[in-house]
Amino acid sequence: MLYWLSYALEDHFGPFRLLRSHALLLSFGTFLAAYLTWYMLPKLWHLMPHDHGKAILGKDGMKSAGKPTGAGVIGTLVALPVILLCAPLSVCDMGVVICLYAAMAFGFLDDASTVPWGQLKKGLLDMVVSIGAAMFLYAGQGGELWLPFFKTVWTLPWWLYIPGAGFLLWFTMNATNCSDGVDALAGSLTLISLVCLAALLYVVIGYAPVAKYLLLPFNPQAARWAILLMTVAGSLCGYLWWNAEPSKVLMGDAGSRFLGMLVGVGVLVTGNPVLVFAVAPIVLVNGGGGLGKLVLLRTLKKFGMEVRHPSVLTELEQAAQSPFVRIIHSVRFPLHDHCKRILNWSNAQVLMRFMLLQAFLTPLLFILFVKVR
Repeated sequence: MLYWLSYALEDHFGPFRLLRSHALLLSFGTFLAAYLTWYMLPKLWHLMPHDHGKAILGKDGMKSAGKPTGAGVIGTLVALPVILLCAPLSVCDMGVVICLYAAMAFGFLDDASTVPWGQLKKGLLDMVVSIGAAMFLYAGQGGELWLPFFKTVWTLPWWLYIPGAGFLLWFTMNATNCSDGVDALAGSLTLISLVCLAALLYVVIGYAPVAKYLLLPFNPQAARWAILLMTVAGSLCGYLWWNAEPSKVLMGDAGSRFLGMLVGVGVLVTGNPVLVFAVAPIVLVNGGGGLGKLVLLRTLKKFGMEVRHPSVLTELEQAAQSPFVRIIHSVRFPLHDHCKRILNWSNAQVLMRFMLLQAFLTPLLFILFVKVR
């Protein structure tokens, strides 16, 4: 809004043309969203449903019982007017934003439900909004694709781009949701992802001289997406202020689904889906590893292998079970649960070590995927 308004206002006062500065809009949106979320959360979280805890996880799983959850709905709704104010988005871009908020709404309804939604219902709803966002992205961005180690830029047809992009969005959404189990973990890892994506979109993909130097396709809309990503990152900072251990509020599915899908959207706007492994390596391993484990075990079961957990088998069945299956079962997912229960890491150790790993891996993978062409 400010971007378009600047054209009418600069005739009355020349400096209003600065409202067309993407750097100014990005900075203003980030700080405004951070402040508003930090200020509004403690005033509104009493309206949120309360977490029931997870008895299956024992004492640790019940620490969250009674805390307000679903606060992601507050942070995202606070960020929405700031996004509309600062990010000059097109009609197709707004379609993607609507899909993001639909994912948030479905997550909140699940948080508020007395009976948690089943995996099939949640998975199908996630896929619907993911395909919808992929359609809007294709309409607004086109199907241009570039990959690490290749100078060629391909243009994908809609029937190939939309299903592939939809799956990537579905996967990042669910991987982030599965990573939400330690205070500030999913939020902190996603914050690193959003800031890195925004930097790539603003400084590289959205800046013609740098894009040309690196042999990347220039996207004039990339800087506008960087504003949106950083505005949400600001709102996330406001939330993490209150979510630091011991947390006073939880984002719930409302926040984790929105954030996970937004990371996928940012990756697709870059034109290189492989960058998801650079911007969210720990989230993908931590949360997405569980999805991979489930698919692998079900595949092995179709081949007639015994895939049940060794703890429920008799001694004879354990002896007959494949060592490969036992190795798969020896690692718990999400990985943060394995680190806490098997390696005896504290919540603070999980948070710090996972953040360090992602902060270390992301720039190295960026250099590998972007520079080596």
